[in-house]
Amino acid sequence: MEDIEHVRPLIGSWYRDISGNVFEVVALDDDDATVEIQYFDGNIEELDLDMWWDTPMEAVEPPEDYSGSLDIEREDYGMDLGDMPGEDWTTALEFLERVE
Repeated sequence: MEDIEHVRPLIGSWYRDISGNVFEVVALDDDDATVEIQYFDGNIEELDLDMWWDTPMEAVEPPEDYSGSLDIEREDYGMDLGDMPGEDWTTALEFLERVE
């Protein structure tokens, strides 16, 4: 993590702090000067902006598997997504329509 720096919080963006924790910014409150974050496992935490700026972190890509933050297991998907043959669909909605 050599590129750790102070980055601006943006709703919907994902970050990794110096401890390796990955989280998404889910809300900003200008009146209270707070940033609400949600970790991959679904836990939510509120940081004041001073704490945000004092914590070195880097922007990262969102995780490919959102099941952690949704508090669901792979079995809850109703199918084994890992064994699916490659299909010619371009959006998640098209995929869901074909599954039904």
